[in-house]
Amino acid sequence: MFDSVGWGEILVLAVVGLLVIGPDRLPKVMGDLGRLIRQFRDMARGAASDLKAELGPEMADLDLRSLHPRRIVQDALFGEDDPSPAPDGAKVGAVSTLAPDERPPFDPDAT
Repeated sequence: MFDSVGWGEILVLAVVGLLVIGPDRLPKVMGDLGRLIRQFRDMARGAASDLKAELGPEMADLDLRSLHPRRIVQDALFGEDDPSPAPDGAKVGAVSTLAPDERPPFDPDAT
């Protein structure tokens, strides 16, 4: 949960909370904050299970984490390439040189 927050930042937040809220009310506020976070987690899990139930049995093995935008970009950038061959059997991205009098290939559909 605290991937980008270090111990130093947590300590600073605790000291600021102690000064702003006060030592007598700080335990109650922290307990309320913990309950709020727990309720948000339960709501998110409930929404995910409701979504899977509404999609039906054919989507029961759907991993909702794979639909996160960060995961999609990571898969697009760092995932394995699609090893589908080129239509004419040539390698994709292969560069061939032309003879001095040879005309380049022309595709009327591409222009």
